[in-house]
Amino acid sequence: MKKMSKTTKTSGKVSFVFFGSGPVAAKSLALLTESFDIEAVVTKPTTLHEMQSISSDVPVHAVATKAELDDLIAAKPFKSHLGVLIDFGIIVSQGVIDYFRLGIVNSHFSLLPELRGADPITFAILSGQQETGVSLMLLVEAMDEGPLLAQDTYTITEDETTETLTEALIYRSYLLLKDKLPLYTTGKLSPYPQRTETLTPTYSRKLTKEDGILDFNKPAADLEREVRAFAGWPKSRTTLAGKDVVITKTHTLEKQGEPGKVVVENKSILIYCGQGTLVIERLKPAGKKEMTVEAFLAGHKNTLS
Repeated sequence: MKKMSKTTKTSGKVSFVFFGSGPVAAKSLALLTESFDIEAVVTKPTTLHEMQSISSDVPVHAVATKAELDDLIAAKPFKSHLGVLIDFGIIVSQGVIDYFRLGIVNSHFSLLPELRGADPITFAILSGQQETGVSLMLLVEAMDEGPLLAQDTYTITEDETTETLTEALIYRSYLLLKDKLPLYTTGKLSPYPQRTETLTPTYSRKLTKEDGILDFNKPAADLEREVRAFAGWPKSRTTLAGKDVVITKTHTLEKQGEPGKVVVENKSILIYCGQGTLVIERLKPAGKKEMTVEAFLAGHKNTLS
C-alpha cells in the first residue's frame, strides 16, 4: 500500500486532481465538488469549456494525448497527493500515476473483474446481467486490473436502459467516493486484489454505428436488450414500410415464424426472430418524433400487412 500523506486542505475535505472528459465525468464532477476540494481538472480540449463551467473556480487543463498528459505532469503543477479518474478516455502512464503519492483512484462502472474495458454499462444490459455496480480501483497501466478499494452492487431492473443505469451508477459512484476516499487517505482502508481466482475477467468494447442494426436472426430476447442498451447510441435501427426507423421500446413473445418477417396483429407490429418474436411498442421514423406503434400504423398499416 502506498504511504499515507496529507491530502486535505484547510477545509478538512480530501483534495485531489480530477481526470475526466466524457458526459459521465461531467456529471460526476458536478457532484464531487460538493464534498471534496478539487485542486484541478484535467480533461480533453473538446470538453474544456464544459468542465470550466462546472468548476468555475478551479484550474482546468486540456490534454489530447498520453504524451501531452505526461508533459503536463512533468511540469509538476499539482500539490495534491491523490488523483481521481472517471470517464477520461486517455491512457495514463505509470509516470503520471506515480506522481501522486496515493496514486489515482478510478471509479469504474462494473463489478471488476467483470466487464473491464470501455463500455461496461451498455454491456451489462446487453449480456443480461441482473447485477452490476461501481468499483473503486487504484489505476495501473494494465486495463482495469488494479487493486480495489471498494465495490457497491446495483440491481438492474427489467426495463433498465443504458441512460437510466448510467444515472444510477454516477450517483452510486459519488456516494462510494464520498464514503471511502477519506478512509483511504487516512490509512483506514487498504487495497485488495480483484477476485480473478474465482471470477473470470470479462470485457466490454467501444460500440460502432453498425452495432445498432437489428439482426432478426438473433433471439428476440437479445434484441430487446439491444434496444434498451443502445437507447442513447448507436440506437437500434431497421426498416419498416420502406422507411428507416429507430426502435425505442419493445417486448418479446414466445411465438415463432420466419426470422425477419413482419406481421401486423391487434394493432401491434410483430417481427419474428431466430428465437421468439419481437413486439414493437414505440419507434421513431427518420425525420420525425418518437411515436407509439399505433400512431405509426395509422399511416403505414397497408404497407406492412
